[in-house]
Amino acid sequence: MLTGSPSSKFGLLTWLAVLLSTVLGLGTLTAPASAEERKGGSWTVTRQTGAPGRLSADVRLDGTDGTLSFAVRRGGATVLEPAPLGIVTDAADLTTGLRLRGRDTREVTEHYTTTTGKERRRTVRMTQTRFSFTGDGGARLDLDVRVSDDGVAYRYVLPDKDGVTVLREASAFQLPAASPAWLMPYTVNYERPRTETTAGGAAAGDYGYPSLFRSGDSFVLLTESDVDGRYAGSRLTHETGSARYTVRLADERISSPGPLATPWRTAVIGDLATVTGSTLVDDLAPASRIRDTSWIRPGRVAWSWLAGFGAAQRSLETQQRFVDYSAAHGWEYTLVDDGWKTTDWMPQLITYAQQRGVKVLLWMHWSDLDTAAERAEVLPRIKKWGASGLKIDFMDSDSQARFRWYDDILRATAEHKLLVNFHGSTLPHGIQRTWPQVMTMEAVYGAEQGNVSVADVTTLPFTRNAVGSMDYTPMGFQFGTRNTSEAAELALSVVYESGFQNYAGSVQAYRDRPQLERFLEQVPTVWDESRLLSGHPGDGAAFARRSGDRWFLGSVTAGGPATERVPLGFLGSGRWRVEVVRDGADGLIRESRIVDRHDTLSVPTLRNGGFAALACRDRPGRTTCDEPVRRVPLTSLTATPQKAEADPGGTVSVGGRFLVEEFGPAADVRLTASAPSGWTVGGAGAEAEQLPTGSTLDANWTVRVPKDTAYGNHDVVVTAEYRAPGTSPRTPPLRSLRTVRVFVSPPGVDFVSDLPFAAERNGWGPVERDQANGENSAGDGGSLTIRGATYDKGLGMHAEGEVAVDIGGAYDRFTAQVGIDDEVSGEGTVVFQVIGDGRVLATTGVLSRADTAHPIDVDVTGVRRLTLRATDGGDGINFDHADWGDARLRSADAS
Repeated sequence: MLTGSPSSKFGLLTWLAVLLSTVLGLGTLTAPASAEERKGGSWTVTRQTGAPGRLSADVRLDGTDGTLSFAVRRGGATVLEPAPLGIVTDAADLTTGLRLRGRDTREVTEHYTTTTGKERRRTVRMTQTRFSFTGDGGARLDLDVRVSDDGVAYRYVLPDKDGVTVLREASAFQLPAASPAWLMPYTVNYERPRTETTAGGAAAGDYGYPSLFRSGDSFVLLTESDVDGRYAGSRLTHETGSARYTVRLADERISSPGPLATPWRTAVIGDLATVTGSTLVDDLAPASRIRDTSWIRPGRVAWSWLAGFGAAQRSLETQQRFVDYSAAHGWEYTLVDDGWKTTDWMPQLITYAQQRGVKVLLWMHWSDLDTAAERAEVLPRIKKWGASGLKIDFMDSDSQARFRWYDDILRATAEHKLLVNFHGSTLPHGIQRTWPQVMTMEAVYGAEQGNVSVADVTTLPFTRNAVGSMDYTPMGFQFGTRNTSEAAELALSVVYESGFQNYAGSVQAYRDRPQLERFLEQVPTVWDESRLLSGHPGDGAAFARRSGDRWFLGSVTAGGPATERVPLGFLGSGRWRVEVVRDGADGLIRESRIVDRHDTLSVPTLRNGGFAALACRDRPGRTTCDEPVRRVPLTSLTATPQKAEADPGGTVSVGGRFLVEEFGPAADVRLTASAPSGWTVGGAGAEAEQLPTGSTLDANWTVRVPKDTAYGNHDVVVTAEYRAPGTSPRTPPLRSLRTVRVFVSPPGVDFVSDLPFAAERNGWGPVERDQANGENSAGDGGSLTIRGATYDKGLGMHAEGEVAVDIGGAYDRFTAQVGIDDEVSGEGTVVFQVIGDGRVLATTGVLSRADTAHPIDVDVTGVRRLTLRATDGGDGINFDHADWGDARLRSADAS
């Protein structure tokens, strides 16, 4: 509804026509502006509903200087005080000297369904008024104002068909100075904790969206919607002592080749239930660009980064372990993070996972997908492998250029039917409506930080998570400092909404908490309905979310211990079974109660505690709310030894053990071993018709190496085949493989990695033998790989690093292939030196990640101590992972 207070009145018939059209929602009707209106006036855009808390947006044109201002009332009380509107381009200053040309009002009604979110089926009802202005020199500016039951928004439309370059906006929001505020200092990845302050007392600086304020009895959540490559992102900037927050664009110049509609400056307004339940950011975004969304499947993800960091991503055995866990507990996905690209086993892992009903997601640095050529090469390849989606990381920008990249990658992933999780990213701005393959986004100071305050944990539901899916990565019990209780951590699976819930625990951490495992087997990641039951930023949050006919409850509180009391009025009529998981004296415990909607659920909680619960209708014979879980037996296969050395013509003893850990029995079990062509394997293996939980099957083999075997690594593969309970014998069996890597040495050669170190130092972690430097722990590197060339033997080092070996004059030549390992994602530069008894025998130039392996061949006759050194190439030691591939010494006797 639009009301106005111009200096002179409309004609009666015109006014009635406008009123009738607006009330009846008959569409657009343009009301002509009087001469006085062109000089100044004020207008109110409001919803037609008669609710006492309805919202009204007030637009005022100052008749003296032609400036615009914007204010908002809720139920008659001012929530946002008048603040400037307008935009400046390289051709016109549209913040002053404006005159109204006309305006029209229409009702916006839409229905849509999302693949993710707090509720999937949405109905949009808004009132929109477009104000058309002319500036000095005839430049045109349209202002669209929308008002819904849960907020207001405005945007600028610049109708110049020849294009426009925007320099800045005058847009601002004015709060009462004493308004409580929960603000996050701006950073490009939105990964900062929030601070509780006041609108007027906040420090000067830039603040990131969403920013939450309390104005009187209303909460106001400020953010933006419909940001893409047509524009740039923005943030709010604040000056000391002011209660005004002005929109600051990420770029100094934003270019459009044609007419431009800016993002919506958005304010979600109401009580906290309105803020957390609002879908306004999505409602303002364009409709889905994907017609068939049947391939899009949200779900639970086993994420191994916090259980092993880069080393876990480079280990096939570790990744298979997480696949096995997902398959045993009904989880839909596993995610392999940064580090896998230095391996060659990804297609093997994806096949392994597909056999067990688990889908694989892959981490990528955004720069790997920067250009059209890179996307055309990478995306079809990983899709051919069978990957289901990508975690794309480190965009770290709100610039127009980066948003144009977002447009490109979203189109490309939709074309290849790949799901997306953006990390190191901007905020959701309605992206999950427009591009429903986006399952979640980071843009949060999340659990991977290792020490998130309870105040921040309990503020996120009212701020960051209110505007879109949030990848907080909970459940990392083995990692960092967790400031909440175990039950509160479990509750985050409900309190936080995310289309992908990337659970960060280790397999052992989950298995140590059987009640947590049981709840996570049941909790979905997409909801039909969500309700805030109680809470306040920094104090706590309790949510009920419905999936089908079951309700899931999650509550987390700051402070305590206490008894939480949650009214159950959201339940339907009749009797309900509620199963509560809470903190007990010795870990998580589960309790079952029969209640109805008139009851209050009382749960004792620890300090900084909480609880999770599942509610279902009670009926005769029902003993649990759990639904059946599709399971594959959790098994493990070990092969011993992991590594062995043999001479040509020699033998190696190999053993295999298959264990059914949980959810047995495993049927039709077979253990076999295979070796390279020409090698012989002695031993019959082992078989079992059934192996119950806790049982093992063992086998041993003797493997003979042919005399003419080439030097290097050779694999002996131990294979376990088995079937899950109830599987048809005609179904192909499941397979697990483990490798014993046998190194066959050439005569007269010793590898430096096999010799004892007389001295060692390294710039990051220890020097690694026969693997890249990796992270900060021993044994956490991947294969030694330089520009795609892999080396079985050698040293992984980091500048400034060196190794000394005492060789006592027994060798006459040292050879190696040196360079920067492929495991680093940034640019590193290194200079390699070979030193004999304190004298430099060889030095390379500066080598970078772009260089292929550099050969070193040095005469070491008579040298008693050989030192291999990697030094900084001149740009600092970051990413200086230095490989000494195939570093070997030739015996003087052999020559």
